[in-house]
Amino acid sequence: MTFLIETIRLGLTNLRLHFLRSVLTALGIILGVGAVITMVAIGEGSKREALLQIERLGAKNIILRSQKPPESNTQQSGQQRSFVIRYGLTRDDLDVIRENFPDAEVIAPLKEVGGQVLRDNRVQTSQSFGVTPELVEAAGIRVERGRYITQNDLDERSMIAVIGSAVAKQLFPQEDPLGQTLRIDDKPFLVAGVMAPVGLSGGAGASLVGRDLNLDVHVPFTTANAVFGDVVVRRESGSFSGGEVQVSEIYVVCSSRDRVMRDAQRIERIVNLRHATENDVAMIVPYELLEEAKRTAMTWQIVLGAVAGISLLIGGIGIMNIMLATVQERTREIGIRRAIGATRRHITAQFVVETGVLSAIGGILGLVFGIGLSVGMDSLGPTIQRLFQTQTTISAEVTGWSVALAFTVAVLTGLFFGIFPAIKAAKQDPIVALRHD
Repeated sequence: MTFLIETIRLGLTNLRLHFLRSVLTALGIILGVGAVITMVAIGEGSKREALLQIERLGAKNIILRSQKPPESNTQQSGQQRSFVIRYGLTRDDLDVIRENFPDAEVIAPLKEVGGQVLRDNRVQTSQSFGVTPELVEAAGIRVERGRYITQNDLDERSMIAVIGSAVAKQLFPQEDPLGQTLRIDDKPFLVAGVMAPVGLSGGAGASLVGRDLNLDVHVPFTTANAVFGDVVVRRESGSFSGGEVQVSEIYVVCSSRDRVMRDAQRIERIVNLRHATENDVAMIVPYELLEEAKRTAMTWQIVLGAVAGISLLIGGIGIMNIMLATVQERTREIGIRRAIGATRRHITAQFVVETGVLSAIGGILGLVFGIGLSVGMDSLGPTIQRLFQTQTTISAEVTGWSVALAFTVAVLTGLFFGIFPAIKAAKQDPIVALRHD
């Protein structure tokens, strides 16, 4: 024990006598550990955001969406055309799905209605849907103010609307929208509730379902059928186009995650059978996207970890170079210690301890640097978005395993690259070492 304490004391004394050189030597380890923690934190943060955004659509959900067939978009060159085409999901499709999936937790239909949403002189393109109360559970909708659509609203075909947060800001910038009236085309609706914001510009839901969810306007499904019918018309530049769609989307919430892929295959067979040639129904399976996002995130973590690992390797090589130079510089000291009784084991231990202490201190400082940088990036994410006017999210999440791994690898790297200089020092011939100038 006395030998170990004395060896550590000698190692610390030598590092203190050459403080600047020790700091510069440890710099590679500091930056390497910091890079490992920061890059893994960015990878974990990005994975967390991607998974949270996808899970907002529901990991147990299967979403069917009506889509206009490709051939319906063709137009004669230089001519304006007006047309109404029938496509997409039907009420019969909805009944068939309900019959074949009696154990589903929720089956919630949506029906697109209207061409414009108006409030006084403010107008926006309609993103209005007839819905049922079950959509709250299926789509994870949260009502920030007021209430959502109820079964009583369906029974009475109430002329009420629940609007998204962006609609509330655009159409009611200076007043409380609750109790106010807006119009979908020429039909007046009383605002009964305002939905909570869904992430930045609708989050992942916007890209997956093809719209900004904060611009949604929800009305009772029965009201949508009775008041608007099945034809949705869009007017642009003196021409109009429209589609006759009975059901725009269907959310199917499976009883468990284990059944999602199996039920998705069953639904796909039903859709292919009933829409064999139209190609007018798309299916989105968030659980499948969730698993793909996890695999992609793991790949990126491996890549980022490998890049950061190279930094640690460079730091280790730097330690070995400096320790080799130190051995050459301290040759006479080694000869004196050997002459007064120090063994090769003593010399080796002294240099290994110096290297280990240097690596450990560098690792600790690297932990502080990496964690601080990661926390700072996570905190400054919104500020960076506002400053550069970008929607790109910057998120970092420090994980315990990355901290432990980075520190352990740093110490082991330092010891590994310090063993060779230590062995070289121990092999010095005492007589030759004493004669070294």
